[in-house]
Amino acid sequence: MSEGGWHLVGWRALRVCVLACTAVAAAHAEPMADRLQQARQEGMVVVYAATDLDVVKPVVDDFEALHPGIRVEYHDMHSAELYGRVLDEAGRGALAADVVWSSAMDLQVKLVNDGLAQPHRSAETAALPGWAVWKDEAFGTTYEPAAIVYNKRLLDAEQVPDSHAELIALLEEQPARLRGRIATYDPARSGLGLLLHSQDAQANPIVFWQLARGMGQLGLEQHASSGDMLDRVAAGKLVLAYNVLGSYASKRAQRDPVLGVIWPQDYTLVLSRVAFITRAARHPAAARLWLDHLLSTRGQALLASHLGLLPVRGDAGTAGADSAAALLHQNLQHAFRPIRIGSGLLAYQDQAKKQGFLRQWEAATRPLP
Repeated sequence: MSEGGWHLVGWRALRVCVLACTAVAAAHAEPMADRLQQARQEGMVVVYAATDLDVVKPVVDDFEALHPGIRVEYHDMHSAELYGRVLDEAGRGALAADVVWSSAMDLQVKLVNDGLAQPHRSAETAALPGWAVWKDEAFGTTYEPAAIVYNKRLLDAEQVPDSHAELIALLEEQPARLRGRIATYDPARSGLGLLLHSQDAQANPIVFWQLARGMGQLGLEQHASSGDMLDRVAAGKLVLAYNVLGSYASKRAQRDPVLGVIWPQDYTLVLSRVAFITRAARHPAAARLWLDHLLSTRGQALLASHLGLLPVRGDAGTAGADSAAALLHQNLQHAFRPIRIGSGLLAYQDQAKKQGFLRQWEAATRPLP
């Protein structure tokens, strides 16, 4: 074939390729346009969340600015309350939520496993790390290490523990200073507390139960929320609190210099707030837009900025995170252990196993007579 013939064949092939690619792009754009139009017709998305509205409000405002005519109806509640409400409404066939979003990863997986979610696939979900997606129905939206928080005025710098072993040693060496002045989540009242403590027990059972006994012997306070613990540490009523949600702790510490935040260097559990679209969503197109907004690099930057931590998406880099968060990740990446979203989280949703864990926890944390 002559050189001119090859050029002709090449140009024809290129033209076919361009036409095919244009057709694919048009076919993709048309459903996207249809979905956006449907979402606008729906006019709203109902979100049940265990994330404080003041933390997520910039994301809500940004979503509504990007999608005029679509309102976010946001219901903020504790993780255990959220779980109970979803179960109650679903049982009555009256679930109002389009999206359920909670830091209690195990409770979220239980709801998904029970058939309350619908699949969602998009470019945003495809960008998530493998540990943050389950069945194309449950999606991790944040990257939040659990922390130890302490009052800088009540604990000298050289006494600050940077590992679980050092925390245990501190409890043994400073009982008078710490008696009645340490706290953690109550796993019986907090879904997040049950998740963190049970994952902690699996990560290092010997150390965890030794720590639980050490805290219990000194009169452990148990709370349902991070906010209560942070308030009491800041006020000097507590010296330290263990397994506090790191996003709240780091954000609070930015504006309250009395608070110190520790990320244990032996291992630090990392949780992710899990979101899913309900199977019976009344505003499904708007729900997909909202979830994709949370997972987009833009939404991730906003979440990271207002949570003071890093995005869950690897391709988002440190967008939105402050330099301290980026340095934290660089220095402690070896210690960070993300909790994988999946069926492994269902273990302590078995009532017999859950009650067994709670009995063991109660016995370990019982104060000395």
